[in-house]
Amino acid sequence: MEEEILLSDPQYDFLTSTKKHTGFVAGFGSGKSFIGTLKSLMKIIDNGIPKTAYYLPTYGDIRDIAFDTFPTVADMLGYKYKLNKTDKEFILFDDNGKEIGRTLFRNMSEPESIVGYQVGYTLIDETDILSMEKMDKAFKKILGRNRLVVPVLDEELLEQYNKTLIAPDGTYYHKAKCVLCWINDIDVAGTPEGFKWFYTRFKKNFRKDTDLLIQASTYSNMANLPEDFIETMKGEYPPELFEAYVNGEFTNLTSGVVYSYFDRKKHHTDREVEEYDILHIGQDFNIGGCCGTVHVIDKGIPKRVDEYSVHDTQGIINYLQKRYPTHEIIIYPDASGDASKTNSSSSDIAMLRTAGYKIDAPLKNPNVQDRVNSVNTLFYKNNYFINTHKCPNGTSALEQQAYDINGEPEKFKGAATVDDWNDSDGYFINRKFGLTKARTVVTNFNMR
Repeated sequence: MEEEILLSDPQYDFLTSTKKHTGFVAGFGSGKSFIGTLKSLMKIIDNGIPKTAYYLPTYGDIRDIAFDTFPTVADMLGYKYKLNKTDKEFILFDDNGKEIGRTLFRNMSEPESIVGYQVGYTLIDETDILSMEKMDKAFKKILGRNRLVVPVLDEELLEQYNKTLIAPDGTYYHKAKCVLCWINDIDVAGTPEGFKWFYTRFKKNFRKDTDLLIQASTYSNMANLPEDFIETMKGEYPPELFEAYVNGEFTNLTSGVVYSYFDRKKHHTDREVEEYDILHIGQDFNIGGCCGTVHVIDKGIPKRVDEYSVHDTQGIINYLQKRYPTHEIIIYPDASGDASKTNSSSSDIAMLRTAGYKIDAPLKNPNVQDRVNSVNTLFYKNNYFINTHKCPNGTSALEQQAYDINGEPEKFKGAATVDDWNDSDGYFINRKFGLTKARTVVTNFNMR
């Protein structure tokens, strides 16, 4: 049975926008993935577009977001569907089982792979997770895919194309009830991550004739969120993150040094490794400089108490066996170590497991900004401390790393560099104390 769907004002404005490019910049829990999914499906249902595309930064995001949200919304609309996870397609059917259209799920992390298909509508989700350079390349590629010839059945829409059109077979159409036309809108939804691609495209380079920017705060969707949702976020986030992740505002998240809330005096601890401590190690892999940061957790508070840099993965094992032979050790590694090798025939993570160490690793590395935000938030709340005497390299790294011209934490050439120390630390902090980006799939809307 179909459900009534009640949209917030920003969601309704986004759904009904007829601009060529509509941006939906939104706080957490504002229902952006929901409304992006709904609009994608309605383009098939109402506009007769046989093929649309839904882009996310990675295949992991497609699995976590699109594979969940599209079936939920299709159920609410009362349509039969098939989710093809292998080909990454979502197919809609009418009551007789006839296909009426499909959505292609594609990732943007490899722009060169955006080839070989055509669609008549595109929704891009979470643009600012990628670097500005990569997102710009992806968008240009997406523009090239957005050229499918589709039928226009609506009289009002026909007025927008009051001119003679020539179909691929050479047939002329003029003010007909059904014409072939190129609508091919590209819409964008996402959470603001500073002055990155979303800001540049919809603020700095805004085009009045083709563009519309809709800002949606978390407050706009409170009817579908826990009562204490925003208050909890207010207590967790530094002010600039609250403005971005709740109010949907573009704020400067990339000024000065990356770890701006770290203070070596305020966040110093004299804590050292003790006999019965459980050690939590953030681990970055690099040939010639595998950086590890050693932590203990006291009453829920992480404290960095040691650090090391060795040549390769076997060096990590040798070092830990010699320095901490009796301690229980949990390693939080760079997830890419499951496939890479620093100097061995086995993967880095497999070698550590074989050596007897517990591994706590995600299927993929967290977004860089997520790692940075997690570490900065702990410093902001004074819930993370470092023995600066035992960890001189990591301490200096926190003070030195700045943002590059693309708004990304700068990278350094060589082994055991500033970014390597901060990466190793971030893998552990984000895994154990990371901020959870709220994503709410709403199921009790009413369509107005």
